[in-house]
Amino acid sequence: MATVKIPPVLRSSTSGEKEIDAAGDDVGAVLNSLADQHPATKGQLFGDNGDLNRYVNVYLNDEDVRVLDGLSTPVGQGDTLVILPAMAGGAS
Repeated sequence: MATVKIPPVLRSSTSGEKEIDAAGDDVGAVLNSLADQHPATKGQLFGDNGDLNRYVNVYLNDEDVRVLDGLSTPVGQGDTLVILPAMAGGAS
């Protein structure tokens, strides 16, 4: 199983949990396992086409999965996924 670190903005969808263990052979399977355990996260992570929402960044052991193989990136036992929603805006 991999450990998924949940950012504060998503913790209301995971009953306040900061880390969740989720099974899967690749990033997509792990994130879908997370969504199965906590259904409210599915729409926050994935678009209608099943791809990651463009404002969601996922790192596997400190590597951005978008520069690896995206959702198909293999995940090993003991790996850590970090979800980081992109922030935008600010004062002008």
